[in-house]
Amino acid sequence: MTSILERKIVAIRAYVVEGGGGDYHDQGEEHWIIKQIATPMSIYPEYKKTRTSFGINALKTLVVEVEADNGEIGFAISTGGYPAAWLVMNHFDRFIIGSNPCDIEKMWDQMYRASLYYGRKGIVMNAISAIDLALWDLLGKLRNEPVYKMIGGKVRDELVFYATGPRPDLAKDMGFIGGKIPLIYGPADGEEGLRKNLELAKDMREKVGPDFLLMWDCWMALDLPYAKKLMEESAKLDFKWIEECFNPDDYWSYEALKKAAPNNIMVTGGEHEATRYGFRMLLEQCDLDIIQPDVGWCGGMTELLKIANLAESFGKLVIPHGSGVYSHHFVVTRVNSPFTECLMMAPKADKVIPQYYPLLKDEPIPINGKLKLSDKPGFGVELNKENLVEVKKGQRL
Repeated sequence: MTSILERKIVAIRAYVVEGGGGDYHDQGEEHWIIKQIATPMSIYPEYKKTRTSFGINALKTLVVEVEADNGEIGFAISTGGYPAAWLVMNHFDRFIIGSNPCDIEKMWDQMYRASLYYGRKGIVMNAISAIDLALWDLLGKLRNEPVYKMIGGKVRDELVFYATGPRPDLAKDMGFIGGKIPLIYGPADGEEGLRKNLELAKDMREKVGPDFLLMWDCWMALDLPYAKKLMEESAKLDFKWIEECFNPDDYWSYEALKKAAPNNIMVTGGEHEATRYGFRMLLEQCDLDIIQPDVGWCGGMTELLKIANLAESFGKLVIPHGSGVYSHHFVVTRVNSPFTECLMMAPKADKVIPQYYPLLKDEPIPINGKLKLSDKPGFGVELNKENLVEVKKGQRL
C-alpha cells in the first residue's frame, strides 16, 4: 500500500464560472449587494448607484482542482476569474505537479517567491489562496480527516455568526448575534448623507434593542474626517465596530482613526489585505482591534494560520471575512476567533442561503445563527461541476 508520504500530485485544473459562486457580487440588479453602497468609486456620479456599474463583478469565480496519483481530488473556490486561472495553469502549476501533497508549506513559499515581482496581493494572491485551499482539501481527503483536525482541532463545539446585510432587524429574528450594515452614503454625499446614515443607524438600534451587535461596513469608501464623524456618532448608539474605512494601503488613516476612537467602539479592517506582512502593518502600526482576513484572498489557510498567530501575539481578535466553509474550519480552531461572518446572499437579506450557491452541493449554513461542522474529510463539501469553463495550459484569453 502506498504511503501518503510517497503520493504525488499529478494534475492541477482551473475553471471559471459566472453568476454567483465565489464572486458573490455577480448578482442580478435586484440584489442588495450590488445596489447603492458607499465605495471608492462613489465620488463619480455615474458609478454611484450600483456596484456593478464600475465592474465589481467583472472578475468572476475561480475554481481550482488538484489531483493525486490515486485519483483523489481536492478543490477550492475563490475569485479572480480568467486572469487568476491563467496564472494557475501557466505559472503556479510547475510548483504543484509532481509535489507530495503533504508539502503545502513548500508549495506556498515557492508560489509566493516566484510571483513577488508582479504579485504580493490582489489577483495573484487569490490564485495562490485557491491552490492552497485545494491542497488542504486534498490532504484532508488523503488522510481521511477534516481540515480543522489537521490545523489544531476544535476549541468550541459550534460556530456563532453575525450577519452582513441591510436588514440587521431580520438577522436578529433569524438568530444571529449581530448585524453589519453596508454604509450607503460616503463623503461625496456630504452632511446630508452622513445624517441619512445615522438615521438608519438609530432606526436599526431601536428595532434590534440594546444587546444586539451593530457594525458598519464602510468598504474602503471614507476619508479620515468623515470616518471620525461617523465613528463618534455611531459610538453613541453602541455600535460594536466601524470596518474597513479606507484604501487598504492607507495605514496612516487607520492609525489616526484608532487613536481617535472612543473606548466603546472598535476599529477593524483587513478584508482586502494579504499575507502576514500586510497584517503586521495593521497590527503593529495601526493597532486595529480586529483583523478580518479573507482566507480566499489573503494567502489561503497556510498564510491565515500565520496571520492569526501574529494577531494572537498582539492580543487581537481574528474575525475572517466571509469565505463560508473555508472560514468555518479555521474559526472553530481559534480561541481568538469567538464568532464569524455570514454573508446574507438572499436578494432581500430575508433568509439564509448558501454563500457559494450553486457551486457546492452540500454547503452548510447556519441555523438560528449557529452551525456545527461535520467531520467529513477535507472541507467536507462536494463541487457541482455544471457550468464550469476550464482554462487550459497555454490558452490565450
